[in-house]
Amino acid sequence: MLPMKRPRLNAVRALPDYRLALTFIDGQQLTLDLSADLHAYPGLQPLLADHVFEGASLGDDGWTVEWPEPDIQIGADSLYLDALAQNATDENTRIFINWRARTGLPLNQAAEALGVSARSISRYSSGREAVPRSLALACLGWDSLQQCSALEAAEETGRYTVTRKP
Repeated sequence: MLPMKRPRLNAVRALPDYRLALTFIDGQQLTLDLSADLHAYPGLQPLLADHVFEGASLGDDGWTVEWPEPDIQIGADSLYLDALAQNATDENTRIFINWRARTGLPLNQAAEALGVSARSISRYSSGREAVPRSLALACLGWDSLQQCSALEAAEETGRYTVTRKP
């Protein structure tokens, strides 16, 4: 079965403890635990009210899950990546899928950022093939480069310096 180009939902069902049973148009079924996000993000906290979460339904022809009463929608692509990361069998795959979700880089830009082919990014993004440790480390390294402006300048010139502490 080929992975979807863009994840789209066929069905959603609210489960106890703020979990969603997601069925995608390619038949893939994943469970996503949203409990931590509901407590962490103020915009999602209305879903914690009595019986509100249970009202989850498909919206926008399967492109979102929505809760009409508090007017909250979450995109199918975000749900898909979060569910893949939560259901990943190993930490390397979890790191990579979280990196893809967090950066939002298109396939070609993600491939360029990590120094691999777009085909590799596509294979690993589906969650159906284990991500090698070197690629997970590349994700963590890319994150570090983005957080340090001095290293960003070094990356542009192609020159890196190493300063050793005594």
